[in-house]
Amino acid sequence: MKQDRTNLIQRRQLLTALMATAGGAAVASCTPRAEPGDPLWAGFDERITERTLAEAEKLLGLQFTEAERRLMLGGEAVEGGDGFFAQRSEQVSEWRSIEKPNGLAPALAFDPRLPGIDYPAQADSLTLFDEPMADRPASEDEVAFASLKQQAHWMDSGQLTSTELTRLYLDRIARYDAQLQSFITVTPELALHQAAEADRERQAGRVRGPLHGIPYGLKDLADTAGIPTTWGAEPYRERVPNTDAAVTRLMREAGAVLLGKTALGALAWGEVWFGGETRNPWNPAEGSSGSSAGSAAATAAGLCAFSIGTETWGSIVSPSERCGTAGLRPTFGRVSRAGAMALCWSLDKIGPICRYVEDTALVLAELNGHDPADAGSLAHGFAYDGNRPLSRLSVGYDPRMLEADETTAADRAAFEALKASGVNLVELEFPELPWDIIYPILEAESSAAFESLTLSGADDDLRRQIFDAWPNYFRISHFTGAVNLVQCDRIRRGIMELLHTFFAQTDVFFAPWSEEMNALTNLTGHPTLVLRAGFEERPARAIKGITEEDTKGPKHAVPDSIHLWSSLFQEGKLITVGRALEEKKEEKKGVRLTFPSLRKS
Repeated sequence: MKQDRTNLIQRRQLLTALMATAGGAAVASCTPRAEPGDPLWAGFDERITERTLAEAEKLLGLQFTEAERRLMLGGEAVEGGDGFFAQRSEQVSEWRSIEKPNGLAPALAFDPRLPGIDYPAQADSLTLFDEPMADRPASEDEVAFASLKQQAHWMDSGQLTSTELTRLYLDRIARYDAQLQSFITVTPELALHQAAEADRERQAGRVRGPLHGIPYGLKDLADTAGIPTTWGAEPYRERVPNTDAAVTRLMREAGAVLLGKTALGALAWGEVWFGGETRNPWNPAEGSSGSSAGSAAATAAGLCAFSIGTETWGSIVSPSERCGTAGLRPTFGRVSRAGAMALCWSLDKIGPICRYVEDTALVLAELNGHDPADAGSLAHGFAYDGNRPLSRLSVGYDPRMLEADETTAADRAAFEALKASGVNLVELEFPELPWDIIYPILEAESSAAFESLTLSGADDDLRRQIFDAWPNYFRISHFTGAVNLVQCDRIRRGIMELLHTFFAQTDVFFAPWSEEMNALTNLTGHPTLVLRAGFEERPARAIKGITEEDTKGPKHAVPDSIHLWSSLFQEGKLITVGRALEEKKEEKKGVRLTFPSLRKS
């Protein structure tokens, strides 16, 4: 036994040394907080007994006989223990003693592609919709809110410099962000340096691409060397990485200008971070939703030209819907997550948040590509043709979704615009699938990613301490049985097969916001595009754990959005249909731009 313990110590030392290079840092010592001397333990046997098993069975929905429990407790005794469960307890202690940086992914990697299915290859290509470009307007607002395509045209034609545009956005951040709280860290010196470099390169005849010189915001869970990357959470607010995330590097190589790190709900949930609550520019009395709260709010308010968000369970689409931005959640694996905070390795995705649908294509074209540093990264080209005739595309819809009680007038008007666009409409029936029962996959992976917070007590430092928040879910998920988790994953595979069959019936699927669709397509890795369909009058919505729903307060005109979904890797079709629908809707309103109303600081 002494030799075994010596080997155990050596294994720990070796593994700790090997994983020190995986990135991330421990928050605190991972010593369990509950001790046998705590009041709750009074009168209980510290040993694992038949009674212990009987009580534990209640948590897992099991019921064994007395004979079965005795058998589980049997087996060859170990020094100082009680057979199998003592051995397992020692194993758990060893697991917890080995440092596991956030960047260390599990050996099993999720792949949204089904075996035996042919996913047509795409050659990387980007063809934007052919439309006349306007000259630079006198209004700085119109410059700030212009599309990426338009801003790039002004730079190409010498009407605008990157330095001018960068200063414009930095000025807007200084004026408006105290109210919005959309940025955690602003990097004016770096931004102006990168802008000046972009201008010099352009003058020398070197244009890196459509994002060259365009200022953007980066969600503060993607590493930036020498710049704080806080994950929006109190325990990590002083965290400064030494290297860049893959998306940071790709944006720099594209010539984009980093304005700063946008706010996210702590550890990628909601809009509440250690410095405040990110607000909706259309109604600052409510939050911007999350977790890409700052990215959507800053983009909607014209504090940046575009932004980078991430999604695990709705974190691109939800704030985009709240703030009226165009948010694209790409196919799982399209964009490298290397150097970005891991919340759920089998669900995390990175994508663009823009004001115009076609702008998402410009950003995704720069982000797409295989990266061996990300275990979930896939190699698949991205093709977009903005001039593709809509008559060559089919769009499915489920009439039941358009007739539901929560469907708004804007949703129905968007469908009428879709019918008038020239696409081939296909009536479909979306299958009823058990999305909510496999939520434990997210709970378990996120709890594993941040177990050190739970064991050390640092989870108590997070601002949101309510039932529906990470600290509580991190604790609860420890009681999910391993067998149950495997069963959840098997059900997930069945859902993947059913959704593949469903999406194969049409190029694009159209629907109003659906929690069911959001959850299912996140679990399967399918892409989605959210875009503003219009506006609705409503009171301020609650910020979880901070404010209450203001059902009787004054109403504000806030965005209402619709969603488009497609088969894996078909983002180009989503954007084609979305751009046409966006144009139809804007024509119906008679305006191209609508500006959020904000107070100057």
